[in-house]
Amino acid sequence: MNLQNVEQARYYMIEQQIRPWDVSDAAVLELLASVKREDFVPPAQKSLAFVDMAIALPGGQSMLPPRVQARLLQDAAVQATDKVLEIGTGSGFMTALLAHQAQRVVSLEINPEIADMARANLQRAGIHNVEVRQADGSKGTPAEAPFDVIMLGGSVAEVPQSLLNLLKVGGRLVAIVGEEPIMHAQVITRTSETNFTSTEKWDDNAPRLLNFPQPSAFKF
Repeated sequence: MNLQNVEQARYYMIEQQIRPWDVSDAAVLELLASVKREDFVPPAQKSLAFVDMAIALPGGQSMLPPRVQARLLQDAAVQATDKVLEIGTGSGFMTALLAHQAQRVVSLEINPEIADMARANLQRAGIHNVEVRQADGSKGTPAEAPFDVIMLGGSVAEVPQSLLNLLKVGGRLVAIVGEEPIMHAQVITRTSETNFTSTEKWDDNAPRLLNFPQPSAFKF
């Protein structure tokens, strides 16, 4: 794919997939035009970089479709002074987008092979305000708390309170929550030391993050 075709494919990704999916934030659209998604896709899958589909990563993981990543980023409303915790680094593309908007990003990836890949991708892209750690994201990183934004890079059945406790007052957690066939993107905001509000934004499915609690199937 030559450079002209790559730029054309990027343009169509933004105009035909992302904008129609209610992504209108100019800063988000600008980032998607400038951060090179194709550099974060495994080499064998480069031709799929701009396609509206999840892209397979090692260990059964996947890179979310462009429109889903764009919508999550828009919902997170990251500010230049924010400290961000990302759970599920994946290829590092969302990490790169967050890094351009935030002051600092700590990203936790449970799969060592994927963590190494993400680090290499981010280094090549010249992004230095990110720390990718090979760690179990379901436990968060309490020593680094509080965070302004927590972004989950896959779905969970429910958001554990232990993660919400890592938010600053006024901070927000963005995640895709629920069970198939329909999951909901949620923004949970910490409104005080003890109170949280949750807003459902849109519906879509995403692969599960590992080691998060599954609610009991039994209902009393």
